[in-house]
Amino acid sequence: MTDNISEKKERTNPFFLPYNTPHDTVPFDRITLADYEEAMMEGIRREDEQIEKIIHNPDEPTFENTIIPEDEVKGRKHYYDLLNRVESVFFNMLSAETNDEMDALAQKMSPILTRHANDVSLNPKLFERIKYVYEHHRELTPEENRLLENSYDGFVRSGALLDEAGKNRLRKLTEEASMLSLQFSQNLLKENKAYTLHILDKRQLDGLPDTAREAAHEAAKEHGQEGWIFTLDAPSYGPFMMYSTQRELRKELYMARNTLCIKDKETNNLEVCRRLVNLRREMAQLLGYDTFADYVMKHRMATTVENVYKLLDDLITAYKPAAIREREEVKALSRELEGDDFKMEPWDAAYYGQQLKKRKFDLDPEMLRPYFELGNVIKGVFGLATRLYGITFKENKDIPVYHPDVKPYEVFDKDGSYLAVLYVDFHPRKGKRDGAWMTEFQGQWIERDGTNVRPHTSLVMNLSKPTEDKPALLRLGEVETFLHEFGHSLHGMFANTRFESLSGTNVWWDFVELPSQFMENFAVEKDFLRTFAFHYQTGEAMPDELIDKIVASRTFGAATACLRQVSFGLLDMAYYTQKDAFTEDIIPFEKKAWASAIIDEQRMDTCMTVQFSHIMAGGYAAGYYSYKWAEVLDADAFSVFKKEGIFNQATARRFRDNILSRGGTEHPMTLYKRFRGQEPTIDALMKRDGISR
Repeated sequence: MTDNISEKKERTNPFFLPYNTPHDTVPFDRITLADYEEAMMEGIRREDEQIEKIIHNPDEPTFENTIIPEDEVKGRKHYYDLLNRVESVFFNMLSAETNDEMDALAQKMSPILTRHANDVSLNPKLFERIKYVYEHHRELTPEENRLLENSYDGFVRSGALLDEAGKNRLRKLTEEASMLSLQFSQNLLKENKAYTLHILDKRQLDGLPDTAREAAHEAAKEHGQEGWIFTLDAPSYGPFMMYSTQRELRKELYMARNTLCIKDKETNNLEVCRRLVNLRREMAQLLGYDTFADYVMKHRMATTVENVYKLLDDLITAYKPAAIREREEVKALSRELEGDDFKMEPWDAAYYGQQLKKRKFDLDPEMLRPYFELGNVIKGVFGLATRLYGITFKENKDIPVYHPDVKPYEVFDKDGSYLAVLYVDFHPRKGKRDGAWMTEFQGQWIERDGTNVRPHTSLVMNLSKPTEDKPALLRLGEVETFLHEFGHSLHGMFANTRFESLSGTNVWWDFVELPSQFMENFAVEKDFLRTFAFHYQTGEAMPDELIDKIVASRTFGAATACLRQVSFGLLDMAYYTQKDAFTEDIIPFEKKAWASAIIDEQRMDTCMTVQFSHIMAGGYAAGYYSYKWAEVLDADAFSVFKKEGIFNQATARRFRDNILSRGGTEHPMTLYKRFRGQEPTIDALMKRDGISR
């Protein structure tokens, strides 16, 4: 007993020590829940100490003694990197591996962390020095100038020019918004994980492919149940909606997913969303903007709300007629199969859409799964990066991970030098939110002594899981998801900038999706599929006939898919272009906001807003249009590869040097034109989607 007490007393919080792990990676195996709060509070103290040193420096403010040290407070520099390090781990775990205790700690710490961030950004003495440098600086490099502008503008956009009453009001607004964003996410995760469709009658599995049945059986076993369990996670939900012949069960699953967080219970998000919209509007107006969208556009390629609406309206004009034709074709098939009186409902669209695709192209996504075994897909995606950029990947099991599902890789550059660490987390589980995302545990920067500190990036997805007798076999859409997130990781791993706050994915949000969406283009390229699409049992390559069907069907449903994204962009803008207090009922407001992009009859008993994490809790508020904005860029960029060769290393080198490695060091259009030689047009996107020839 004495020895145990002694060991307990001697234990030091791992965040306070050198990690002593490969590449200084996070020691997940040594971190306990109690370590987070202790480390965050100590990190706040250290940052306050650094701020005091900056503002009490008796020397004239300069870029070197004010802007760089201030940026280092937000970065990972030796003694002062503690808060950033622990926050990156804690909030990444809150999305990928949370539990009730983590959620409770987040509720406790979020207002404290927001208050601290406000203390920094509203510190008048610190801003005074930054403002002096902004007005009296020496000649700067483009990257230094970008950092200075971001530093000054960041303080102004955080309220530095407000009077005391305004600053106090802004503090309250940001603290409340932080808490509500967290509550939104926690409510959604709880409701999503609480629902299961439990089937005991095998006849109710009719139409489902073996992969869906086996995964559901595995899920039932994980729940300690007999039969089959389906969930709202994408690998379970998607195939059920696409293949199940049981219309009532499709309806049940659809309604479960589309009524999340609107029921009369504590996880209802309706009032949370209304309040978030109003908080952001009031923050923007306090800072001198008409709307929150106007505030956001200051740091976007789109520059104005009018330009966003022009993009969305142009896409509606170009794509809506084709989308209506696509939908009518699906409805016609449903009536042919079910009778003239059949009325297609939202839970029928995926099912009959798949029937039509099979009839038109003799293609069923399940035919592709055996060729998309996860291990082979990993080799294919990594191999693509090797072929384009010369980088290689080596799994290193000595790197600690936060869950056994996670695979850690060392990434090496073309010359064999160490480039990055990449974590990949593939499958859904309890405590992990839905969707897919790329994040970082460490960014990239160059130390004052010239040391290039390399990034630790992470890909988190919810792909199909292996079953008792089969490995993980993916759908083509899941391969595209992998490529998308991998594109984000390349943006992070190739980062090569002096300052961390400008490196990797630290770019304007309507530019950040370019590297990710660009990679999706490879998914339907014959020459890429031939490098990894081998049958998991026989080892035979995917037949050319099947690849031809994939290519031929590429534009199937493209117009409908485009309008879906446009509708989300319209909904987002409708909320964040509000000039007056938002008091409307969320559900009817939602239906009206996106009506011009909707081609189906709308239901008033479902709601997207309350589960629209991107715009309520994910940083895309007034920015969801970015996916379509970046799609114009990615189609235009990939057209260069199509012309010069999809594996052309010289083209890839230009893309890496001018876009992937430069982060936010220059204006995004400057970087893009340096790669492309001209500004993008919508032509390549319309051609890719089959809207024009």
